[in-house]
Amino acid sequence: MSFVVHNQDPSSKSRFGVLKTGSGEIETPVFMPVCTKAVPKAITSEDLDKMNFNLIVVNAYHLFLRPGHKEIKDFGGLHEFMNWKGNILSDSGGFQVYSLSPSARIHDDGVSFKSFLDGSTNFLSPELSIEIQESISSDIMMIFDDCPKPDSTYSSMLSSIKRTRDWAVRSKKAKKSSNKLFGIVQGGIYDDLRKTSSEQMMEIDFDGYAIGGLGLGEGQEKTYEITEQVCSLLPENKPRYSMGIGKPEDILNSVELGVDIFDCVIPTRNARNGTLYTTKGKINIKNSAFTMSDNPIEEDDYNHPCAKFSLGYIKHLYMTKEIAALQLMTLSNLYFYKQLIESIKKSIKDGKFIAFKKNFLERYQNESN
Repeated sequence: MSFVVHNQDPSSKSRFGVLKTGSGEIETPVFMPVCTKAVPKAITSEDLDKMNFNLIVVNAYHLFLRPGHKEIKDFGGLHEFMNWKGNILSDSGGFQVYSLSPSARIHDDGVSFKSFLDGSTNFLSPELSIEIQESISSDIMMIFDDCPKPDSTYSSMLSSIKRTRDWAVRSKKAKKSSNKLFGIVQGGIYDDLRKTSSEQMMEIDFDGYAIGGLGLGEGQEKTYEITEQVCSLLPENKPRYSMGIGKPEDILNSVELGVDIFDCVIPTRNARNGTLYTTKGKINIKNSAFTMSDNPIEEDDYNHPCAKFSLGYIKHLYMTKEIAALQLMTLSNLYFYKQLIESIKKSIKDGKFIAFKKNFLERYQNESN
């Protein structure tokens, strides 16, 4: 089997597993740095490799528009193009079609939209989405799904999951490679539609399953409620991916409910906006308390990528708009996420996940600046 659960926490649904792809093994739970356009913001793929990340997420929509999937294929695939030896998961582009193209028109065949780059008219179908993802040599591909607005009516959401089901069938039929293909569960805030969508995806049978349409304004409590419901329906022997969920507390709570894979722009985007994640909570580098501070970001962590730089110096770089500030803060935030995931995996193996989660959140939330 390509996915095996090796350890199950005795007090929760959290689990430690291994997912095998053509580019190697992936230990789960896992957090994927977002490399939408084949690059992590402000740093390079080499930096990710040095931090021992081995799974990233890219976006088929963006790479289709620029530089083009055929051009990437001719180059030798995305691994070669971006000098990345690890695994690649590609989002199908369904969400971006709507979020970046307000005038997009949906048809049963696919979606017509105008490029946000040059205004040119394009058409994206399940078949083309799979062609794009196979052309770039993605290790894990996503079906092309219908992504409705989070406040859609029940009838609109019902039509959406039907279309997602039809597109899922076409996505699987279009697949020619041995790469993994994940189905996506939609349904908004409606429990019965989430159940129906889960059952439809399982009936088609995929290598893994993602929970789509979360973190779009439904509220944290509802996010967890949907996550718990969908995880309880999905098979135990397939990986589960919570798309776009990535706050530290959300990762911990979702792991407890049985989620295996995460991605989010939060660590890199917030770094560029001046926020650092630390084991003692978030800090805003613009805070006056850090002016000329000689403290490091994390005390007594000599492996930290910014261990040789003080908070005062990093603040100076940020306030003077030096690119180095964005690089250092991005490295720091991704390092924090990597260490969090490693600690989560260890706690599951040791059968102490709940205790770890409690201790981590008490320190992280109580001391947050």
